Amino acid sequence: MAKVNKKLTTAQKKSRKKAKAERQKKYMWVFMNGKQVRVKRPETIDGMDKDEFIRRNADPIWLHQNEMWEYMDLDEDGYEENEMVEGCKDDECPF
Repeated sequence: MAKVNKKLTTAQKKSRKKAKAERQKKYMWVFMNGKQVRVKRPETIDGMDKDEFIRRNADPIWLHQNEMWEYMDLDEDGYEENEMVEGCKDDECPF
């Protein structure tokens, strides 16, 4: 004998829609090795990738404290753009 399917109540429908929306925010579908796989979405801050947000908004002190030296902006001489050597003018600096 076939099993009789019962209809869902409106509360059950709403809870399923809410759960689906949360899953879609948390996961995304990608193809790996010819198969469709669900993976976690990358973390974003204000719609930007986490690393891009750090590059745009972090100051050099915070980057140094968190050992993210590759994101620090250096000019040709090896000094930061904002760094000033005291007591030297551009022409007189020994290095």
